Amino acid sequence: MSHVKTDKLSARTASGTITLGESGETITVPSGVTLTNNGTATGFSEPAYAANASASTGAVNVDASDNLQFDSGYGSTATAYGCRAWVNFNGTGTVAIRESANVSSITDHATGDYTINFSTAMPDANYVTVGTTGFDPITFDSTGGPLLAIETFSTGSVRIATGYTYSVGYFAANDWSQNCVGIIR
Repeated sequence: MSHVKTDKLSARTASGTITLGESGETITVPSGVTLTNNGTATGFSEPAYAANASASTGAVNVDASDNLQFDSGYGSTATAYGCRAWVNFNGTGTVAIRESANVSSITDHATGDYTINFSTAMPDANYVTVGTTGFDPITFDSTGGPLLAIETFSTGSVRIATGYTYSVGYFAANDWSQNCVGIIR
């Protein structure tokens, strides 16, 4: 086996193209080696997978704009929009986060009034907040039920209100034991 040691590879033609290997050959990067790309890598006909990945060819792709795309069995790849943060918390008594991702803390302002603080800020405040609040053993009729509403969006947090509706058009703030919120961007 031959070895070449160099600090820099440069193309000797005006095209600027360097070819490593031939069609059908494998180039192995040893464990512990880091490859850094400061430009644009092109010409990859298949997406790269981890050695233990189970995705089929073409099922996962990263497009030219660095958007993750995948085929979930629908016959074509589409851009995936990720859940940037989520939290499952108990809003009664002292607020307690059960599980979360990218949520540093929750501020309890008053009954049914919380701010969910992000560990890493969103790129802007144009994200989607989805959520549900679970109700404790309280009986509701067809005119009311538990409600989670969004009050304020910011890059570092989102403020929500929880409570219940009763009659038509009335809202009462309430602390619920089950609160689940997701941020999609």
